[in-house]
Amino acid sequence: MIFEETALRGAFTLGIERREDERGFFARAFCRKEFSERGLDPVVAQVNVGFSRRKGTLRGMHFQFPPHAEAKLVRATRGAILDVIVDLRPESPTYLAHLSVTLSADDHRALYVPKRFAHGYQTLEDETEIFYQASEPYAPEAEGGLSPLDPRLGITWPLPVAAISPKDTGFRRLDEAEAELRRLMIG
Repeated sequence: MIFEETALRGAFTLGIERREDERGFFARAFCRKEFSERGLDPVVAQVNVGFSRRKGTLRGMHFQFPPHAEAKLVRATRGAILDVIVDLRPESPTYLAHLSVTLSADDHRALYVPKRFAHGYQTLEDETEIFYQASEPYAPEAEGGLSPLDPRLGITWPLPVAAISPKDTGFRRLDEAEAELRRLMIG
């Protein structure tokens, strides 16, 4: 596996090392030992699949509050997404900074999302599917989110929004949520 740390401490893009022959290729997409050696959370408590019919579908910005904060390993298994994360660690020098990474079924890359980050994505193709591993099970009592369209987050979505859930449009903006967010996200 090829780990590349991003500008947001603890967040990595992961590439695969292909072993190719006339049949195609084989590659490791996850290795607990390699994650642990880099100080990343290698626990997989839940695995999720998301499917979006239409290009431009927007999902996010989701997270869980501690003690249920979750790390994620996100990969597009069909189609492509613009995957976006926002650092919600109040003590971090990159607090509220975001990172955008294109993930596609063709490039086989993944994004490691650390705990206490918001996560969302927009589909870049019709019939897009994502697969992600989470270090914690879904905990509805700890669920949180921010408006993916909040100008204060500064996220530029590449396509017009074709579909978004009422839940995601109902998330508060930072101006309303930041005091509570800072208090609950202390590590």
